Amino acid sequence: MPTYDYRCNACGHEFEEFQMMSEAELKKCPECKKNKLERLIGMGAGFLFKGSGYYQTDYRSKSYNDAKKADSTASSEKPAKKSGDKKPKD
Repeated sequence: MPTYDYRCNACGHEFEEFQMMSEAELKKCPECKKNKLERLIGMGAGFLFKGSGYYQTDYRSKSYNDAKKADSTASSEKPAKKSGDKKPKD
């Protein structure tokens, strides 16, 4: 649920309200009780979509990402071929 910023055009009171996106915009100021509220355009809140229908890999934990990085580093380091190795005889 996002946090919306509001300002009353009558008294100047500013506040934030934690609302669902489906909820109607607030109209009545909690301070002066007048119907002069305006929802402000803000920077926006970060949304985190979880549940079925979203890619699980979008929200991996830090430990998972660290292990993945270590695994890819280890697999990219192949052992060098020794010059003294002999080919097997047929």
